[in-house]
Amino acid sequence: MSDQLTIPVALPEEHRAADDRLRLLIERIERLEEEKKGISDDIRDVYGEMKSAGYDTKCARQIIRLRKMRPDDRREMEAILDVYKNALGID
Repeated sequence: MSDQLTIPVALPEEHRAADDRLRLLIERIERLEEEKKGISDDIRDVYGEMKSAGYDTKCARQIIRLRKMRPDDRREMEAILDVYKNALGID
């Protein structure tokens, strides 16, 4: 491990402002990451509740993924899936 010597130097005002902005942006990202973790935990809890109520969470995840898609994209994907299933003798 290399020991580095740091010499305190007074920064010009424009650098201090940039340092403050950087610090604020970093802190904002950290807060958002915490919120994201909280939301992820909440989603996991809802899936747990769904599972304990007897629902299939794999299917629920698929339904959620499908609902995010545009209807045209969903129809196209389903048509291609049908072609592949028929080609493989599945169904």
